[in-house]
Amino acid sequence: MATQQTTIRIAAKPRGFHLITRDIESALANFDAVEAGVLQVFIQHTSASLTINENADPTVRQDFESHFNEFVPENAPYYRHTCEGPDDMPAHLKASILGSSVTIPVTQGRLNLGTWQGVYLCEHRDHGGSRSLVLTLIS
Repeated sequence: MATQQTTIRIAAKPRGFHLITRDIESALANFDAVEAGVLQVFIQHTSASLTINENADPTVRQDFESHFNEFVPENAPYYRHTCEGPDDMPAHLKASILGSSVTIPVTQGRLNLGTWQGVYLCEHRDHGGSRSLVLTLIS
């Protein structure tokens, strides 16, 4: 079994759900090609997350943002961790719900996603800054 790993930085994005599949594909192209393997993508942050979902219709990403803002509101009266702003504690909760990593099969050196699937960077802060992703390819 062989392992390859790199870290990439995604430029700061506004709050919301953003397709980053191409960023991941670009980094994967720098690895030695593999016939079959698994790529784990891990985000090194506690207020942003990763998920895989619809990549064709941008309204899906807008609906995700709207739903999560209703599901995990800002300024809940029971939040105690409030020193970093009203978007911080909800961002931690959203990141825990969605998760910090995704695992994607790799076939003939390419991501083996479904036709309408893409990888989302879920930015839960109003001003989150750039984000670091660790990509680990196991073959």
